[in-house]
Amino acid sequence: MQLRYSYRLDPTPAQRIALAKAFGCARVVFNDAVALRNHAHTHALPFITDAELSRSVITEAKKRPDRAWLAEVSAVVLQQALADATTAFRNFFSSVTGKRRGPKLGSPRFRSRKDNRQAIRFTRNARFKVVSGGMLALPKIGDVAVRWSRELPATPSSVTVIKDAAGRYFASFVVEVTDNPLPDTDTDTEAGIDLGLGHFAVLSDGTKVSSPRFLRRAEKRLKKLQRGLSRKEKGSKNRTKARIGVAAQHAKVADARREFHHQLSTKIIRENQAVYVEDLAVKGLARTRLAKSVHDAGWSSFVGMLEYKAKLYGRTFHRISRWFPSSKLCSACGTIQQSMPLNVREWTCACGATHDRDVNAAINILAAGRAERLNACGGPVRPPLVVAQPDEAGSHGSAAA
Repeated sequence: MQLRYSYRLDPTPAQRIALAKAFGCARVVFNDAVALRNHAHTHALPFITDAELSRSVITEAKKRPDRAWLAEVSAVVLQQALADATTAFRNFFSSVTGKRRGPKLGSPRFRSRKDNRQAIRFTRNARFKVVSGGMLALPKIGDVAVRWSRELPATPSSVTVIKDAAGRYFASFVVEVTDNPLPDTDTDTEAGIDLGLGHFAVLSDGTKVSSPRFLRRAEKRLKKLQRGLSRKEKGSKNRTKARIGVAAQHAKVADARREFHHQLSTKIIRENQAVYVEDLAVKGLARTRLAKSVHDAGWSSFVGMLEYKAKLYGRTFHRISRWFPSSKLCSACGTIQQSMPLNVREWTCACGATHDRDVNAAINILAAGRAERLNACGGPVRPPLVVAQPDEAGSHGSAAA
């Protein structure tokens, strides 16, 4: 499987200028490709093939006075920018024709030079390499200092140089790694996980992980920085400094959240042979009054880490249907309660069993995961279809019928 390994970069002032040129050239090539295909579509012209597009926006463009500076950067950077535009159009066409699953995608949009995040990509054809002293050699940029926090497990196939909103530079390597199964411990070590806001995660063995609330804890500092930003004159250098200060604080919050997710997911995967979680509708929850808390928790990122680490370390991972009544189901007798408001944290079933809401849900998720694993089938993503009764509302014939 392929994984990304990211490291901080410390480019010199001259290298920052060279990177800025590369970011700009990649952006121009991408925008030229989008403009040409949009023009062909608007004027009912034949579809421009990838080869024609490459020749027009790169090869021929370098010969024109208004695009001669494209030759100052690596050709691979330009080719990868063009590949990104081609991929964007293919995804758009697949979405329009129904071949691509998920929400509908819009047509590719132009990239702005005012975007706070910029990126370029080098493949093996660019002959990037790690030279002596731990420097990353990039064509037409030079040897860039890297903060190596760990060794690369294999030779990378590509590297993406990223400049984030806080002005930091990163090198993101794509590396092909082999699965490294962990030694088996107890065969009964399986865990059901109930994700929430009061506690970030509750495990079926009763373990409760408190929610760090990184964004909530940083709100006071962010409020002060944002207030200072709003008072700066637009276009001034002081406003740029204030914007970077706000972006740096947000980056600090995101880094802390990511580190928390990595540590917790690694711990859970190492201690359990199988992990089961509920397939939460995060996009829907993010439209409620709990949106800020939902985004602050970062459930999707955490579950994604659990999934790829389970595959990497030879563990079992499974998602339970979001329609499964984990909170309303009694784990002792199997009775489903009629309703279970969010303010009810403990409840007593008619059978006499008293449940902690979150622990009971985690136990039910574990049981459902085991059952689906034994049946070798996954749960439905929506309630099953049933035949409508005659007295139910539905589609009726037209007045002319």
